Amino acid sequence: MPCPQDCRFLINKIQKTMNKQCAIYTRVSTDIQAEKEFSSCESQEEKIRAFVKSQDNWQIYKVYTDTGYTGANLNRPALQELLEDIKQKKIDIVLAYKIDRLTRSPKDFYQLMEFFEQNNVSFISVTERFDTSTPAGRLLRNIMLTFAQFERELTSERTKDKMLERAKRGLYNGGFAPFGYKRENKKLIINKKEAEIVRMIFETYIETGSVVKVYDLLKERNIKNRQGEPFYKTVLGFLLRNPVYAGKVKHNNQIYQKIHETKISEEVFEMA
Repeated sequence: MPCPQDCRFLINKIQKTMNKQCAIYTRVSTDIQAEKEFSSCESQEEKIRAFVKSQDNWQIYKVYTDTGYTGANLNRPALQELLEDIKQKKIDIVLAYKIDRLTRSPKDFYQLMEFFEQNNVSFISVTERFDTSTPAGRLLRNIMLTFAQFERELTSERTKDKMLERAKRGLYNGGFAPFGYKRENKKLIINKKEAEIVRMIFETYIETGSVVKVYDLLKERNIKNRQGEPFYKTVLGFLLRNPVYAGKVKHNNQIYQKIHETKISEEVFEMA
């Protein structure tokens, strides 16, 4: 027969397992706002505590407070601590006074809802009846996330269309300008010093038919790349095949005619 102390321990353990662990999150933007009676973190916490108390089997795990932090981004110490505790499976429900206390950014809100869902955490705004622990709240969350995904896909399509149009106009969509060029106003402009090296590479390769001999010549003359390192053979092979040196632009495996200048004629490029 277990003793009464063992029974109480088991009962407390079971109750703790059954209880929903609640995180209270409060935030105000400025110190001045923090002093206002109705918008202070203390006032927010008081109203949320009253809400938690009205529920069965809910208990407050911790209160997370960001005072003097903007809701425009997620770079807030208490919020980051909350997210880390969620990863550690310490929390079942996150409660805020209003949605904008959690974040003012629709993009960040959608990301947070996805993060909460992945970790089986519900979110409740106690004054706006937004509750993802209920079927209606989950439906609203899913609708919002669907629209967020739709918006991401539209943005992606718009970006792809913009890059395609830029390529058709001969503009460069890449990051760093290829060796032999520099970027000015989103266009490729010849870098005279580097362009002479590029022309030597092409002429030497056409004459010798060997990347190794091009490599040896550059090494012998101590010619290095933009980062001050030797030209490796694989880099030379890529350079000799890059249509940008024929004045063209490659985008999604399509070649578009040039509008930027080149020191390498199309005939020389084709020979190489």
